[in-house]
Amino acid sequence: MSRAPEQPVDPLRWCGALALAFWLATLPFLTIVPHAYFDEVHYLPAARELLVLGEFTNREHPLVGKELIALGIALFGDNPWGWRLLPTLFGTLALFANMRALWFATCSRFATLAYGVLLATGFHLFVHARIAMLDIFYLAFLSVAAWQFAAAIRQPEQGRWRLALTGVALGLAMGSKWNALVVATLPGLTFLIARALAGRRRLLLSRRGAPGPGITLVEAALWLGLVPLLVYAATFLPAYRFAVNPITEGLAFHHRFMLDLQTQVLKSHPYQSTWQDWVLNARSIWYLYEPVDGVQRGIMLIGNPLTMYLGLAGLAWCLFHGLLSRNWAALGVVILYAVSLGFWIVAAKPIQFYYHYSLPSFPLLAALALACDALWRNGWRKTALAPLIGSVLVFAWFYSILSAEPLAGPDSFAVWTWIEGWR
Repeated sequence: MSRAPEQPVDPLRWCGALALAFWLATLPFLTIVPHAYFDEVHYLPAARELLVLGEFTNREHPLVGKELIALGIALFGDNPWGWRLLPTLFGTLALFANMRALWFATCSRFATLAYGVLLATGFHLFVHARIAMLDIFYLAFLSVAAWQFAAAIRQPEQGRWRLALTGVALGLAMGSKWNALVVATLPGLTFLIARALAGRRRLLLSRRGAPGPGITLVEAALWLGLVPLLVYAATFLPAYRFAVNPITEGLAFHHRFMLDLQTQVLKSHPYQSTWQDWVLNARSIWYLYEPVDGVQRGIMLIGNPLTMYLGLAGLAWCLFHGLLSRNWAALGVVILYAVSLGFWIVAAKPIQFYYHYSLPSFPLLAALALACDALWRNGWRKTALAPLIGSVLVFAWFYSILSAEPLAGPDSFAVWTWIEGWR
């Protein structure tokens, strides 16, 4: 008699524990900088205007991220706690949602928890979870969308409400920052292609076949196409009520205005970089480097020097096995990385910065987690654990320069700036 197949145990509690540990790690020195730093100087004034519906400023970006910063100010006060506590919670949500997404995509405990460790110590998520910028909000909403979409495929009996949540999250992601636009189309395209490849004769109305039995293509278009657009449009409702510079000529006209602002040629910036610099982790951004509270402090954005390179090898492994073995999870992270990075290769935005690589870094680290999972399943357990342990150790070494911890003096940056592009 053959044995029953092994049923993997959902590591839900471990995912929650990892997310909690990450959140606690974001709190030290969170409020030590008493003033706006880096791009907070743009978004905090815009959030304050939202609270009183005064002047519509920072009009080149959508509103959700600024609305959430305004919510933090309303709840916790116009102070560093009010500015930055909500971003820590959304960063924690992003970590948890990404782990859940990979769990539903693979049903692998090791891959899921490995991804959580790699993402928590990958620098990008940590730095953006501690600053009142728009990036952490669109990253969190995209992560929730990935979680719900993967769960809808894995558990088709819950497909309808999970696809609805996917659509809402996609709309909120686009409403946080336009960086989410191209990636937001992927769930709908995935459903369309998978259903077409299933060979259904009644393509639009058939309820059978991958990726979501019980859901027609027409209904999927509602949840993954129309709902995101309606949610996105609804996020602009406050913009009609500003006392100064409200939207008066319609949403389409306002978007043409936003696009003009986004694509205008700006003066060169000392921190600007190209996508090649991002892939090679060759150009940092100093969000802060100044005396604060009587001591030197700094916050530098780079990727984890170990996993940003190992992740490229992970992508190569995922591409090979995704095509050779039809490993859809592995192929999916390669596509997500290629699309999220490719957008910036062709985008008509003349000045670009390394923080645009934050989204591509997520599938990059997922690819590394999947490659480590393959090593783990094939008995190479010490080798599989080495990148995880290494990532934690490197993160611990850089923690001082990621968290605004007190430094020895003005020249302390040299300890972490291993190459010229990081200075």
